[in-house]
Amino acid sequence: MPSNKELTRRDVLALGSSAASAALLGPALAPAAALAQDKTMPQVARRTLGKTGKKVPILLLGGAVGFDLRFDPKIAEALRFGVNYIDAADCYNGGTCEPAVASFHKRIRGRDKLWITSKSDEHDPRGFEATLGTSLKKLETSYIDLYFLHNLEDPKYLNEDLRKVVARAKQAGRLRHFGFSCHSSNVPELLQLAAKTPWVEAVMFRYNFRKYGDKELNRAIDAAYKANVGLIAMKTQGSEAGIRDAWKKFQKKGKWTKHQAVLKAVWADRRIAAAVSHMDNFEKLRQNIAAALDKQSLTQAEWQELDRYAAATRSLACDGCDHICGSAVAAPVRIADTMRFVMYHDVYGEPEKARALFAKLPAQARNLAQVDFAPANRACPYGIDVAAHMKRALHVLAG
Repeated sequence: MPSNKELTRRDVLALGSSAASAALLGPALAPAAALAQDKTMPQVARRTLGKTGKKVPILLLGGAVGFDLRFDPKIAEALRFGVNYIDAADCYNGGTCEPAVASFHKRIRGRDKLWITSKSDEHDPRGFEATLGTSLKKLETSYIDLYFLHNLEDPKYLNEDLRKVVARAKQAGRLRHFGFSCHSSNVPELLQLAAKTPWVEAVMFRYNFRKYGDKELNRAIDAAYKANVGLIAMKTQGSEAGIRDAWKKFQKKGKWTKHQAVLKAVWADRRIAAAVSHMDNFEKLRQNIAAALDKQSLTQAEWQELDRYAAATRSLACDGCDHICGSAVAAPVRIADTMRFVMYHDVYGEPEKARALFAKLPAQARNLAQVDFAPANRACPYGIDVAAHMKRALHVLAG
């Protein structure tokens, strides 16, 4: 049970409402002093992020949600509870994420109060260095706390040329720590590589309740953890593709919703330093903070319900193993990416983002209409109806 110094979930929600109201007064009215981290409020626990040696909150604020370019009150609210880590990227929300973060830290006059992570979609050394320069300008800061190769798939980019660029940037004080993010089918391979690469300090990777029994992934996590690589979980909700409100199949067995329970399940794994969360409104932010503040573990009944839910929705969730289903069809399509964009459209409620990302795929990858996806259905180890999802992708993403 929470101690006397800790707020109950109800308390947090109530405080959240008042804090949000104050912040929503707008930048002209909100006092700057009220926007800084409030040590009188309960603070989200922190864990050491591997080789960085720095402690970060176990709950991280995902920047893909789209922040207000003038001043975002969600960041202010998160900061009050110690959630001062913002996961940005040069491409998030049409390139507006980094300027929005800049507006915020300038408003509170507190760059040092935030941990800013950002990412480069350019993975070759020259492109990486150029993107880092652009990120610094857009973030209006002289340094970035942690800079990632964004969505790394090809391990060849972790080479000596890139190491020299990273070392030069760190020596110049432009970035403090380096790592990469990944969520494709070769996550275990990349984690093993990170464990053998001394200059990789942190990795953000796809990890959720659906993968706890995956022996290959767990061996890779063990190796990275043993090598003191800071591990951050992403895509923790294990959302289903194309099935709106499938999460309602989760049967609440305790006080936590499905969205809160999956976060607490990740935090129960001590190898994981933190989990990044897509909190696009105050309700999600408050609920996640409440879950993070609570010291109680999931009950056996809640763990069993997560297992039951994972099994019941297994045929609805894509693991991104494109090398299995994609190689089964006679066309250069990108099934995993397309499934992810359908999820953005149907589950995240981000149709414009989903269509924009789909439109960036090569023309041949978007030519789904003439492809026979029946072999992909047979190849999928989880029984996903790939053909039905590709038909829906044509309707909602390409229409």
